[in-house]
Amino acid sequence: MRCRTLSPRGRPPQRGVALVLVMWIAILLTVIASSFMLEARTDTLVVRNSIGAARAEAAADAGVHRALFELYRTDNAPEAWRRDGAAREWTFEGVPLRIELRDESGKIDLNTGSDALIRGLLLSAGLADEEAAKLLDAILDWRDADTLKRLNGAEEAEYRAAGLAHKPANAPFQAIEELQLVLGMRPHIYRRVAPLVTVFSRQPGVNSQVASREVLLAIPGVTSQIVDEYVAQRDQALAAGLPVPVMREAAAFSGGLTMAATIRSEARLDDGTVFVREAVALLRPTPRKAVTFLAWREAAPSSAQGASPEAAAAQGAGK
Repeated sequence: MRCRTLSPRGRPPQRGVALVLVMWIAILLTVIASSFMLEARTDTLVVRNSIGAARAEAAADAGVHRALFELYRTDNAPEAWRRDGAAREWTFEGVPLRIELRDESGKIDLNTGSDALIRGLLLSAGLADEEAAKLLDAILDWRDADTLKRLNGAEEAEYRAAGLAHKPANAPFQAIEELQLVLGMRPHIYRRVAPLVTVFSRQPGVNSQVASREVLLAIPGVTSQIVDEYVAQRDQALAAGLPVPVMREAAAFSGGLTMAATIRSEARLDDGTVFVREAVALLRPTPRKAVTFLAWREAAPSSAQGASPEAAAAQGAGK
């Protein structure tokens, strides 16, 4: 009669091995299940974020069209939105929106703006006199039709010497983003001046009644005290429903309202999703095509709720 060898506790050793194998299989199945659960959760979050982003974008676009309605209002009602860049609060389908509407005459035109005004803009952006003079001439060389280099400017030879693959357009700026290609334009300077310039006003000056404080500071001969006093007077007139005064010190660089305006619509969801639509709309008198969008882009959110794009750009440039 044969006898089996038993473990000290009287069990065959194979049962212990089987138990270990079962435990390892259970652990492996747990890991696989956890990975599937994590992947499913990730997919759910991606879908949820996509839905949130789409909802925020749709709401921001709705804010643009609400602003278009205000642009065509002719009743001069106290609640009518003015093209002065002031922030308006509006809710669409439960999504809070912050909408700003500013006439393009409140900005400095890169193509038609006077040399003194563009130079003042560069100085107010933080450039020293010599650097501002060089960059001004480079801007003028970019937009003029000839290939003659200004004293401090830049034509094709200077761009080639700087190792750049492009050359001056020798034509008007087609978009403000083109300013980044000008020799000598640094990223932080561009970020600061971008909200203050346009290619759509087609005026040599600016409209002080709707221009931002940052644009007014670019006007030659004015000080921050003069600008702050005027902005305070302008705000008081708006609050009282009175006609907005014209800045006397800006008379030599004045301009009137245009048919083009920038609309900035910022949507913020409860979960923190933010989408900003920035559009430049050209109003037309024909009913079949009442508006043409000259620009339609996604913009960066304000650095802080309630901060204007100009102030946010200035704050970012100072970092």
